[in-house]
Amino acid sequence: MMNASPVGTSASPRRRDGLLAAAAAVVTVGLWASAFVSIRSAGAAYAPGALALGRLLSGVLVLGAVCAVRREGLPPRGAWRGIAVSGVLWFGFYMVALNWGEQQVDAGTAALVVNVGPILIALLGSRLLGDAMPPRLLAGMAVSFAGAVAVGLSMSGGGGSSVLGVVLCLLAAVAYAGGVVAQKPALGRASALQVTTYGCLIGAVVCLPFAGQLVHDAADAPVPATLNMVYLGVFPTALAFTTWAYALARTSASRMGATTYAVPALVVLMSWLFLDEVPGLMTLAGGVLCLAGVAVSRSRSRSAAIAATVPEGAAVSGPATVPAGARGGTTAPTAGTPTAPSGTGAGATSACDEEPAARSCPGEA
Repeated sequence: MMNASPVGTSASPRRRDGLLAAAAAVVTVGLWASAFVSIRSAGAAYAPGALALGRLLSGVLVLGAVCAVRREGLPPRGAWRGIAVSGVLWFGFYMVALNWGEQQVDAGTAALVVNVGPILIALLGSRLLGDAMPPRLLAGMAVSFAGAVAVGLSMSGGGGSSVLGVVLCLLAAVAYAGGVVAQKPALGRASALQVTTYGCLIGAVVCLPFAGQLVHDAADAPVPATLNMVYLGVFPTALAFTTWAYALARTSASRMGATTYAVPALVVLMSWLFLDEVPGLMTLAGGVLCLAGVAVSRSRSRSAAIAATVPEGAAVSGPATVPAGARGGTTAPTAGTPTAPSGTGAGATSACDEEPAARSCPGEA
């Protein structure tokens, strides 16, 4: 007699969770790509530090209001270390360094240097978080980086790129990678909203020395530039960083870092649509490579896909499940015979002992 398998019903929530995480990642890269377009306007009227502080303050106001409505408490004590590190490195230092660096180098050079970030995330994630480095992820990142190089070279206007600007963009990439890797463990203890809200708040505190510059620039800035700064805080910061944290909590840091290689391709598309900047063939080819690399890095082998659909401890399809204690030729106990509790004793087995090609056990990718 065949036993009913719970795989179908148990895999459905997991699949839904995966789809929601993928949708969150799509929202994130779309809004982060739009940030580059908005920075064109706001960056012309605001100094790098002032722009970062204004953006973060706008984000904190929105995130704080959402936390108040949802009655989110303080994050657990164990999450504060990761939140603090990501707040200082990613929300604070990264935004100032990137804004400053982009004023010293052309857009193409900045894109080339900053796109080292996902590679650093993969290396740090493998070293510090134990993230797996499957061949598909490495191949996809290589293809995407080649696309980012093509986009960067095609967008370089031949202007001067100072050593200071290159160093600032490289430091921004390092801070970005460090912030992501620090944020990942915190998401195991606190919600995505908590991690984003308090990380943004810490970043704003780090940028408080630029408060005087912000007040000065805001007095002379045109309205569109100020509105773009507010937009940067509400959408690419408050919303996009929250959706990023939601997706990061449900996948590896390396895979999420590779997903951000879609940003250069979307920037090219948005610049074409909203700024009338018609891309050349090399730019378009680079954008296609970026998207293709993301698709490869997020794909799974057939065996991994099968394992992901089988819930932990679920029975696989096939003959009737062998009762505990009746494996290896031992007969099932008769009435009155003492039996060991389920999961104990020499004869007990688990899903990790059966069908090694189609199981998902704790501690395995």
